Amino acid sequence: MQKNLIIAFGGISPEHEVSVLTAIQAASALESSNWNLIPLYITKTGRWLTGLHLLDLESYKELRQAEEKGTPCHFSMTDSAQSELVARPESWLSRTQHTRIDALLCAFHGAEGENGSFQGLCETYNIPYTGSGVASSALGMDKRLTKELCRHHHIPVVDDVHIEEEEWVQRKQKLLENCEKPGYPLYVKPVTLGSSIGVQRVNNRQELTDAVEESFRYDTNLLVEKAVHPLTEINCSVLDGETELKTSVCEQPLGKEELLSFEDKYMQGDAKGMASASRKIPAPISSEKTETIQNLSRQIFKLLGCSGVARLDFLIHSDTGEIFFNEINTIPGSFSFYLWEASGLHFDRLLNELIAASLKHHRKKNSRVRSHEVNLLSQKAVKGLKGLKGNK
Repeated sequence: MQKNLIIAFGGISPEHEVSVLTAIQAASALESSNWNLIPLYITKTGRWLTGLHLLDLESYKELRQAEEKGTPCHFSMTDSAQSELVARPESWLSRTQHTRIDALLCAFHGAEGENGSFQGLCETYNIPYTGSGVASSALGMDKRLTKELCRHHHIPVVDDVHIEEEEWVQRKQKLLENCEKPGYPLYVKPVTLGSSIGVQRVNNRQELTDAVEESFRYDTNLLVEKAVHPLTEINCSVLDGETELKTSVCEQPLGKEELLSFEDKYMQGDAKGMASASRKIPAPISSEKTETIQNLSRQIFKLLGCSGVARLDFLIHSDTGEIFFNEINTIPGSFSFYLWEASGLHFDRLLNELIAASLKHHRKKNSRVRSHEVNLLSQKAVKGLKGLKGNK
């Protein structure tokens, strides 16, 4: 019997379109697989829709029409504890469809899809899903907490100043002085966004002030970091596959500026997502630096308790050779398939390893004691509780 794979993507996120590209790339790579592919598209307003046209990139040229053709859907659980995707056509003439969920491929980027919220929903419905779990996803999304944890474990990161929106209103002058201590240039970054959205390089106080207030449009917490200059940016992917933890070759992304922008990553004139960005693979760095970055990638991946595939980004000071961990992407754009293909693992095999790993984790979770076969609300227990209440 053919098994059903839900591909979940979209969502309320500035990275919505990036997620659509990743999902469609994955669906294309799995076309010849044994999986029955079912889209779960979450619109920019949070509506859940399904329909095979949602796995066709052409559909998104007229987004309103694509949404109108979609069928509203939601998760449900049968009496036998089997998770389902329930599609409810808006026409009363059409029948409700119940589709068993055998596995789910998370293709979200940013916000509720990548920060653990959607993963928590999958846990609630006992759905095997790809990628990191609730805690690891939440931690990986928060640049500040990730850096603090790395500092505690002596992993090199760039010094920064954390700014909260309320504090900015009350102590703006003092915060500006603190940010300026390392000297310009600086980078302003929203704490919980990816794809370089809201990241700005600044060279003076006015630019810093403008960048902070612009970035508060995206997040209530920001980091201001000293720019590593001259900079070489290096990325590496880690895969917690079906059998072992692996690291990919390293890449050097190439952008118009030292730090890759959203436009550099995704707006290169085609629909290949992160795969379309300019890069050098393997990165033109020494074997010693490559090994150091691969080892750090494994260490951070394990430290955060990640699973599935992730991409870790590093900054190298081109003059001194110092290496700094920058951030982790627990659901990287295009699943970083271009790094794995350069490492000898084709995209379809990468996805099948992700799915197999999710099923393995799901079996392990369900093999644990998850409830006790005792009714604490029995008559005797209720009497006991009443007694406790009367003693207060």
